[in-house]
Amino acid sequence: MIIGKVVGTVICTRKNSSLVGSKFLIIDPMEKMEIDGCDRIVAVDDVGAGIGELVLVATGSAARLGCGDPNSPVDACIEIGRASCRE
Repeated sequence: MIIGKVVGTVICTRKNSSLVGSKFLIIDPMEKMEIDGCDRIVAVDDVGAGIGELVLVATGSAARLGCGDPNSPVDACIEIGRASCRE
């Protein structure tokens, strides 16, 4: 799982049928949690997170299960919104 900040939204004019009604957000992972050198990721929002919020993002098969459809073409899903962090 990754902790990151919501920095934007993605607008889709066409989606896979299992993703109709889903909202997509751009996540900026915390510095130590970058994935394969990627600066930002797109995640399906299942919790109603907003721009500027810290969120917990599941990736891979955990993301598909978190979205409620294990066959959905999802690689990242916001599981917890309004997270707080302590080091």
